[in-house]
Parts: sequence; C-alpha cells; structure tokens
Amino acid sequence: MSTKKENLTYSEAFDELQTIVKKMENADISVDELSEKIKRASFLIKLCKDKLTKTEKEIKEIMSEEQA
Repeated sequence: MSTKKENLTYSEAFDELQTIVKKMENADISVDELSEKIKRASFLIKLCKDKLTKTEKEIKEIMSEEQA
C-alpha cells in the first residue's frame, strides 16, 4: 500500500479506514503488518480531512455567491 496520491473518493477512503480500525480492534493484524496499517490509516485520515476541508470551502463560496 502506497501513500502516494490516490484517486479515492471520500467514501472509499473512509470505508478502508473503518476496515483497518475493525481489524485493529479485533487484533486481526499481525505485528508485522501493524506499521503499514498505521501508515495507511494516517494517509486515509489526511485524505478524508483534505476532502472535507475542500468541500467546506466550496460550500462557503457557493453560499457567499448566493448572498451577493
């Protein structure tokens, strides 16, 4: 799993993140995989946060245009 820029939708990234969390909660991840899963989760969190921030900015722009 690479941490390079990927074309994931918010839903895809969020679903993958939930899968990783469930595996960690159920201890379904070996110690050998743990570091990679943590790195992937970190990447997915950033991707989701960036998408949310971008969407919020776009909504604010639309709302300000509506009020003008």
